[in-house]
Amino acid sequence: MSLLQPGELNLSYPRFALRLVRRAFLGGVRFYATMTVLTCVFLVGVNAWAHQLRSGMVVTHMTDHVSWGLYIANFTFSVGLAAGAVMMVIPAYLYEDEEMHDVVLVGELLAIAAIVACIGFIVVDMGRPDRMWHVIPGVGRFNWPISMLTWDVIVLNGYLILNLHIVGYLTYMKYLGVRPRRVFYLPFVFLSIGWAISIHSVTAFLYSGLGGRPFWNSALLAPRFIASAFITGPAFVIMLLYAIKRFAPHFRFTDEPMQLLASILRVTILVNLFMFGSEAFTLFYSGGSHAASGRYLFLGLDGRHGLVPWIWTAVGLNLASAVLIHSHPSRTNPRVLLAACACAFAGVWIEKGMGLIVPGFVPSTLHELVEYAPSLVEWRVSAGVWAFAAMVLIALLRMVLPVLSGELCEARPSLRSVPPASSRRESEVS
Repeated sequence: MSLLQPGELNLSYPRFALRLVRRAFLGGVRFYATMTVLTCVFLVGVNAWAHQLRSGMVVTHMTDHVSWGLYIANFTFSVGLAAGAVMMVIPAYLYEDEEMHDVVLVGELLAIAAIVACIGFIVVDMGRPDRMWHVIPGVGRFNWPISMLTWDVIVLNGYLILNLHIVGYLTYMKYLGVRPRRVFYLPFVFLSIGWAISIHSVTAFLYSGLGGRPFWNSALLAPRFIASAFITGPAFVIMLLYAIKRFAPHFRFTDEPMQLLASILRVTILVNLFMFGSEAFTLFYSGGSHAASGRYLFLGLDGRHGLVPWIWTAVGLNLASAVLIHSHPSRTNPRVLLAACACAFAGVWIEKGMGLIVPGFVPSTLHELVEYAPSLVEWRVSAGVWAFAAMVLIALLRMVLPVLSGELCEARPSLRSVPPASSRRESEVS
């Protein structure tokens, strides 16, 4: 590691930023094809959102009875995805796992992209994005610390800033070939670990604190959120690392990080299933005011069964992921491991989305059964938000991975590489 003066650091930063931006937008045929597809999906979502802004929320299937639908379902899931990325930070920094240090920034980049998705789903769900000024401190009525929504705004934006700082600082130091100073990033790393847990806990408190929605009034909701986050984060990172290993061979790392994340999955999948079963037992054995929502979700109620296929698909996927991840081939065959990760990812998406948000509103507080199914506009807008988050993730990976692999670094002339004058004269004569 070399030592640079502060003035040299300042002069090299614009060149560093420019080279990273060029990396984000320049690539091969496969890169342009992927970004073209994602851009098309994103533009379809923008068009659908413009239609929603022009006509109002009436183009969605949300009503006064079911006021949170697919957008908030995806928001809840993406918060867990962002929080789950911390499962790479914990072994890397708390337990000094050197193998995990090589890929820990991949998890940080995933957290940034997931928070971008969170913000996107909140914006499209508001209906009127110009109302965002209401949550700006000092401008609107922030209602802090009374409102749980303001806590959610604080923790999400704080987590985004923390990850941007950690990734930005470590990447810049690696680019310069300078050893990073622990005081500038390590305290923020440890803070991000607790912060990651807090963002999903606050989201759970946002639901469980609503007394008029008995389906969510469970002290187990926050632990369930954390357990499911520790499924989706590692599962997606495993799939992402396999993709990086195939399509970015210049970034080399061992299989140890993926095996460690798979070991974490083997525990968290079972914990999530246990908590899910505990909630189901409470619903069907003891009954209570929230039992009606549970019966509607799992079995249907009064001839209405719109969510029954959703939740049983989630149960099947979660059970399949548990079987696959604990089978011996998952330790030796990457395809089995990837299948287990895909099943777990999709199962939790349904369970924490349509299987959690919608039954909180059905039956309504007036005991009316008004079902909800997402409209085509909602599906298009949601796809557009996810496509934009995917483009952000790909762009971040293309900027950071070349720096981590040493392919992109600050080129500085070395005095040792310049031959002495006598040698140059001898070579000229010869």
